[in-house]
Amino acid sequence: MRFLPGHHLRQLIGLFAMLLTLATSAQTTRVSGKVVDGVSGELLPFVNVGFLDTRISTNTDFDGLYKLETYYATDSIRATCLGYRPVTIKVKKDQAQVIDITMQPSSGELKEVVVTYLENSAFAVLRQVVRNKPANNRAKLAAYEYESYNKVEFDLNNITEDFKNKKLFKDFKFIFDYVDTTTTKESLPIFMTETLSDVYYRQDPKTRREIIRGNRISGIENESITQFMGDMYQNVNVYENFLTLFGKNFVSPVADGGSQHYDYLLVDSNWVDHAWCYQIRFKPKHQQQLCFSGEMWINDTSFAVRRLDAGIEPGTNINFVQELKVHQEYDQVAHEVYMLTKDQLMVDLNPLRDDGEVAKNPIQGFYGRRNASYKEFKINQPKEEAFYNGVSEVIVDEDPLSESADFWDQHRHTQLSKRESDIYQMVDTMKRTPKFRNFMDLISTVVTGYYTSGQVEIGPYFNLYSFNPVEGNRFRIGMRTSNKFSKRIEYTGFLAYGTLDEEFKYGLGAQGFISKDPRQLLGVFYTRDIEQLGQSINAFKQDNILSSFLRRSPNNKLTLVDEFKVTYERDWFQGFSTAILFRERTLYPRGDLVYLRFRDLETSPVSISSIRTSEIAVNTRYAYREKFVSGTFRRVSLGSKYPAFELHTAFGLKNIFGSNYEYEKIIARVSQRIPTGVFGNLRYAAETGRVFGTLPYPLLIVHPGNETFYYDESAYNTMNFFEFISDRYASLSLQQHFDGYFLNRIPLLRRLKWREVIGVKGLIGDLDRKHASELLFLPIMRRLNDGPFVEASAGLENVFKVLRIDGIWRLTYRDSPRASLFALRVKLNINF
Repeated sequence: MRFLPGHHLRQLIGLFAMLLTLATSAQTTRVSGKVVDGVSGELLPFVNVGFLDTRISTNTDFDGLYKLETYYATDSIRATCLGYRPVTIKVKKDQAQVIDITMQPSSGELKEVVVTYLENSAFAVLRQVVRNKPANNRAKLAAYEYESYNKVEFDLNNITEDFKNKKLFKDFKFIFDYVDTTTTKESLPIFMTETLSDVYYRQDPKTRREIIRGNRISGIENESITQFMGDMYQNVNVYENFLTLFGKNFVSPVADGGSQHYDYLLVDSNWVDHAWCYQIRFKPKHQQQLCFSGEMWINDTSFAVRRLDAGIEPGTNINFVQELKVHQEYDQVAHEVYMLTKDQLMVDLNPLRDDGEVAKNPIQGFYGRRNASYKEFKINQPKEEAFYNGVSEVIVDEDPLSESADFWDQHRHTQLSKRESDIYQMVDTMKRTPKFRNFMDLISTVVTGYYTSGQVEIGPYFNLYSFNPVEGNRFRIGMRTSNKFSKRIEYTGFLAYGTLDEEFKYGLGAQGFISKDPRQLLGVFYTRDIEQLGQSINAFKQDNILSSFLRRSPNNKLTLVDEFKVTYERDWFQGFSTAILFRERTLYPRGDLVYLRFRDLETSPVSISSIRTSEIAVNTRYAYREKFVSGTFRRVSLGSKYPAFELHTAFGLKNIFGSNYEYEKIIARVSQRIPTGVFGNLRYAAETGRVFGTLPYPLLIVHPGNETFYYDESAYNTMNFFEFISDRYASLSLQQHFDGYFLNRIPLLRRLKWREVIGVKGLIGDLDRKHASELLFLPIMRRLNDGPFVEASAGLENVFKVLRIDGIWRLTYRDSPRASLFALRVKLNINF
């Protein structure tokens, strides 16, 4: 086999890349040619040539030549001229081509034509909108860039006189001087943020980069508000078939097959700026369906959306949202290129009322407002290759002057109103009021579980008391340093005592940032505490008070664990992170749990007091474009629409710190939430793992069971603790959340806003008998050697707007002792 020389190979690769770029970015259709008389062969001037079923056309010049170039091509062009028969010719879309047209003279007189139109007149326009979606989607462009300005504001609404006169506000009544009386409900601003950034997009290879030039925040900051802001920042792309807002899939008014979900009415046609447009109104076909009502203006040539005003109908199956309004404006920023230039979102949120009606006794809620504008567009002018290098999609490069008011007066796209300008002064004054700070501390305690006292936080309060058959009544006090102590290092500790075992449990630890960009966190921890082996990571902690009250069987097989660990976490780029840890663990059986093993030449097993192991583990996670709500040291994932991949590897280190075992463990997992349109969303999780080595059962895979009445999505809810054990396994979990698609169509159930959910979980695995030489298996333990373990479920979400209730059927291994053939489980499930 012969190889090309290096410089020829590089030239070939460069040529291939150039051709590939042209193939992917050149999405315009270019047609040119001449028109001639089919009899005389003469060139014909003033012949109209245009794409079929569009208003995109041109006339031949004096030499009979024509040229068409557009994103909005159809599959044919048509030539017409008085005295000649029309000619229709197929074209190749998204390509440049030369087509010469020959026209034949016509003869005969014109006959009367009667046209009768029976279809909804809006449908003809909407078909063109759907057909031109690829052309109107900005992803068609080879490259673009623009300046983005975002302003998000939160207001407390329903400000009544009774509310103003509450004793709570006695020391800061001045805040009511800033009440906005121009809105439907009087409102008081509590939070506002402004962000200025430059956004860059390249199609091939697809790259998006946002450089934040300035950010200004004023108001009450906590993670709950920030999480809601994550939904506020979602862009509503009207050209998508389904628009995701607050975790729900709303059908777009210009969705493919939108007539199945909407009623349309062509109302008018008029000028919008310098373009002639059609006005179409729309509303949902079915009550409570996740659709919008409103109107839009459609350009008559490009069939691009120029204006959109949409909202939700009262009674729509979404919680806590009394009103939602979307306003968008699209402008032509280059030839046949329409871009979103104004995007406004307003949400009226009320956690205690969502019937969409004004109550006789108003309950305070929130307005969330997002105003975004975009300008300074550059189309098809890509940057140098080096500009797009790097893995971070969002880069913070704030101007040192961005903290000043002068910077924002100069750069914000629209100046603040007086009311908005006063927010900064009002909030800063309010935050200095002692009573207000105490009020916010109380709210923070409820949300986070910790009470802040100066440089220390005490909690969590739901772990202060619990009980179990091993410890009896358990009392616990925990503390950690607050942000007032440091935002770079945090110390933690707890002390617990059981009245039955009369034993203290405790823990100490510290974690600190090596750097915040990229995120690098180093931690050292030591704990001595009770654990339940075989409990999922999502289950309540053993000392949570709810875990004590919701048990369905005595929790008498516990383990006392001494653990020392050192952890290092690093984010490599958005969505990709690694955690490395070293830990040394000593496990002591407690309650009815006993470690037994046969020794050489002995006929009966002997008791083993403990198991000790040391290991190094590496955990890697990748979720493309995953976003987080971040506190100072902790963060919560907002998820990603792409799959999340996780890989866990661990290596046992024999004779290190007295470790008894050498082993390798590997576990791989993939999970995703897939929108399924009007049918809600499908959530799946697939996992597989293998343990190498000969180990006692606490170090093997103890499959997660659930011995409480609380539904655990990560466990098998009809499986008991320690019931199944493996050293190699694979599992699959599927859940379909219908978001009320079927129940919304039943009149008697519609008002309840219940939502259907079904699921199935399966598990296969096996276990080598050699592990029994290290530790005898418990009598209740089984191998998965008779086929897969399977359980199926059906349930209702949104019961009383906060509960999920599932019925779960155990389909296999129904002969196991204490097997739950059917289980009813309840879960606190608060979402939109």
